[in-house]
Amino acid sequence: MAAQEFFYTIEQVAFAEFKDRGSRFMAYAFPMQTTEDFKKQLQALKKEHPKAAHHCFAYRIGVDGNSFRVSDDGEPSGTAGRPILGQIDSKNITNAGVVVVRYFGGTLLGVPGLINAYKTATVLALQLVPAVRKPVLISYRLQFDYTLMNDVMLIIKQCQCLIEQQEISMFCRMQIGVPVARTEEVLHKLQDLQGVEMDKI
Repeated sequence: MAAQEFFYTIEQVAFAEFKDRGSRFMAYAFPMQTTEDFKKQLQALKKEHPKAAHHCFAYRIGVDGNSFRVSDDGEPSGTAGRPILGQIDSKNITNAGVVVVRYFGGTLLGVPGLINAYKTATVLALQLVPAVRKPVLISYRLQFDYTLMNDVMLIIKQCQCLIEQQEISMFCRMQIGVPVARTEEVLHKLQDLQGVEMDKI
């Protein structure tokens, strides 16, 4: 099977609200790279809405999409986190999270009502942000003499690589993300420059 070359994600934060029989469901969708990113967003929303009854969520990260988490945060099992994740998946996006904050309105909605409310709030938020196509990147460590800087930067630019980290002195260290589709081309060009050391991370 060929390596996956692209994935879809969101790059902006979105907010939407859905109301049902007095309860308010406030959905926040946002891009994320790591579970740490997600925890920070969740903590911020809990601080912003300390009196809310529930902070339910779902996220999916990673290009293979195997890393995900859902939480019903006290709602009946399967009524919140799964419907939220279902909408993230229906947009075929990853590296994205959605938190739905619920203020209870005094009327029980029942299982179908809850599923519908969490799903609808998520749909409304995700409709506001376009899915963006991104290349799958493979990380490499480069080491080279400062005199090669311009040549290396030219290859990085031409091949749409992403600089993830860099230390520049007489001897440069750099971590770059190389698009899967252009790996061979990039390796070939960098190897042609005498004095560039490369390691896959």
